[in-house]
Amino acid sequence: MMNNVKKAVVLGATGGTGTVIIAELLKRGVSTVAFGRTLPKLEQFAAKLGNPAGLSLKTGDVFKAEDVYQAAQSADVIFHCASVPYHEMSTKLLPMGEAVMEAADRLGTRVIAIDGIYPYGRRKDEQPISEDFPKNPHTKKGKVKLEFERMFFSPRWSRTERMIVRLPDYYGAAANEASYLGSTLEAIAAGKPGMFVGNMTVSREYVYLPDAAVMIVELALREEAYGQNWNIPGAGTISGKEIVRLARAASGKSKPVIPVGLIGLSLLGLFVPVMKEIVEMLYLTKEPLRLSGRKYERLVGPIPATSFEDGIRETIRAIQSRQAKAV
Repeated sequence: MMNNVKKAVVLGATGGTGTVIIAELLKRGVSTVAFGRTLPKLEQFAAKLGNPAGLSLKTGDVFKAEDVYQAAQSADVIFHCASVPYHEMSTKLLPMGEAVMEAADRLGTRVIAIDGIYPYGRRKDEQPISEDFPKNPHTKKGKVKLEFERMFFSPRWSRTERMIVRLPDYYGAAANEASYLGSTLEAIAAGKPGMFVGNMTVSREYVYLPDAAVMIVELALREEAYGQNWNIPGAGTISGKEIVRLARAASGKSKPVIPVGLIGLSLLGLFVPVMKEIVEMLYLTKEPLRLSGRKYERLVGPIPATSFEDGIRETIRAIQSRQAKAV
């Protein structure tokens, strides 16, 4: 394990994964720079955390290597949590990654990229899958994500060590509405009708974001973890119906939640471009992919696994608290 991680930079600090990683780093006494586009949003985020002494704020454009370079001065690790909307992925994902890697390589700073499971493509009989499962994406997003991996691990970045951590669908108070479950749980917490993307009867894997943050930071602190892909598995699988049941029980409200599939997403996509782009990923709601955590267990130890009942209850309570303050 490395004992010399004194400072970290988190790109995409106010997003779902960035938020929980910052909280975990601060808990461990690591001085942390939250990097984002606008100062008011960063200040609002810092205020929610109680403006901790170990947190500093830096604004900039993640697409500009110089901005990332300036923000990451004297940092030991860069957490690349910044993302782009589905409908902009094919044009923006690689330029953003190139800028981050150019800055990291100039600095000689380690980089951890937070990513998903799209590059794997359709599942085979093998479940859960390990990190060496063949990547054979059949969607345009999966193909772009695989290009990102190849760029990220390219030998031209000779001065930086890096790793990719891969998460399944996730949930938690920090999950924004861009996540599959984010808008569903927001609606249930508010006592409003909601929608659920995909099939509600098929059990799928979800990871509770605070658990994911623990695993990601544990890997970041281990020198031998770099140069590889790592799975960040959830606590198991659960159906949409069971998620809705647990969320309603936690919220005390029971408005209808409607499953939305191909036709619904296509219609919504006429008004919200990102919804149309989700259509090609619907296969994952019918043919779920589960991640094996054996490699993580061999290096680090037991996988943090908050139960769905506890995780969903905590998520609903946190959302309701936020909603009450916003009124």
